[in-house]
Amino acid sequence: MLKSIIKLLKVLYSRVLQSIAFYPVLIAFGFFLFALLMLEFESWNLAKTIKERTPYFFIGDYETARAILTTLIGGILSLTVFSFTMVMVVLSQASSNFSPRLLPSLVSNKRHQLILGVYIGTLLYCIIVLIFLGAKGLDSDLVGFSTMLASIFGVFCVGLFVYFIHSISTSIQIQNIIDNIFRSSARFLDQEYEDYKASKVGLKALQLDNLEDFETIYSHKSGYFRGFDASLISDSYYEKGGYVEILPYVGKYLYRGMPLLLVKKSIEAKEVEGLLLCVNLSNNRNDQDNGIGGFIKLMEIAVKAMSPGINDPGTAIDSINKLAPLLMKTMRFPNKTSNSLREGKMILVKNNLMAKELMQMIVQPIRLYGKKDSSVVLALLGALKYILQDIKISKENKEVVEKELQALRMDVEESITNKLDRENILASI
Repeated sequence: MLKSIIKLLKVLYSRVLQSIAFYPVLIAFGFFLFALLMLEFESWNLAKTIKERTPYFFIGDYETARAILTTLIGGILSLTVFSFTMVMVVLSQASSNFSPRLLPSLVSNKRHQLILGVYIGTLLYCIIVLIFLGAKGLDSDLVGFSTMLASIFGVFCVGLFVYFIHSISTSIQIQNIIDNIFRSSARFLDQEYEDYKASKVGLKALQLDNLEDFETIYSHKSGYFRGFDASLISDSYYEKGGYVEILPYVGKYLYRGMPLLLVKKSIEAKEVEGLLLCVNLSNNRNDQDNGIGGFIKLMEIAVKAMSPGINDPGTAIDSINKLAPLLMKTMRFPNKTSNSLREGKMILVKNNLMAKELMQMIVQPIRLYGKKDSSVVLALLGALKYILQDIKISKENKEVVEKELQALRMDVEESITNKLDRENILASI
């Protein structure tokens, strides 16, 4: 029961962080508390002393204070509506021109959330001060300090609006979108490779002498496999010591009843439920840039750029250039990686994405859509040749890349009609 609650809290935490309303609500609540604190501060002797020494900083006229607050409320409300409208326009443009899979990453942009939060918080602050001003009537001297801060917040919001226009105009640029996806995926792969190199269990120790001693646990529902949270494994199963092999790679779609885990036959039904609790399945194919999700986004950007409606080979070439090092990093992994848990009490084995499937999912769609464009073909050729030069890639994976080069050669011979261009490309191959 406790493990289920922990998993539920982790899922809720992840969803809340990805919500566009998380930071705005948090910041608005902070402004609400700050407004109450400032109104209380107005009655302190310290505030009265400050007002007496610097009276030119504070507003003592009721009508002036009310006019400033009402003007700020109307102006900031307009800024907030216009900013949200710009966000919606950006999301619509990104969805139609590039890929609808990019929307989650654009929505969860922290800078835009912080700016919108300051807008809403300032608006809430001004409303509370105005309400208090109306309650006190002509005695506006009690909110002189709060009104001055409201004016400062208003000027600050104008500066944020200028920055927001700059930020929203740069975030929609496809070059920045591609770079962000590349950096996120590269960081994830580098961390995974470091964990693999630091593994305490060698592949030779993972050979299963007798498969009859193991049984398969099947998927309890359909969805995209997003990972296995080993921290949710029950302590009783740890004490037994054993072997757990995760059969699907991260990002693979599983139908209900498909093989999911391979474990020893001594496992009990309650422990099977505990292991299924550790599995993370999602209905969204591209809810993150980690793993295969970032590859698919870059591939879809390249394919969409080569469509007749967009016709932007430059974007496709840029996506291919970013995919090349990511593909190289992925192919450095063996088919299986392992790790020991709880000081060797349990061995956890992960199946990685095979090079053949990686070529089918990422490279082949680009090759099929761009085989008639010489510039795209040359970029894809350069990417494949770059992967073959890495000495850390196994011979088996290099053979898969060489087969993809052969397929590219066949497409060039059939699709490039210009004889000179065809001969130049074939010479490069």
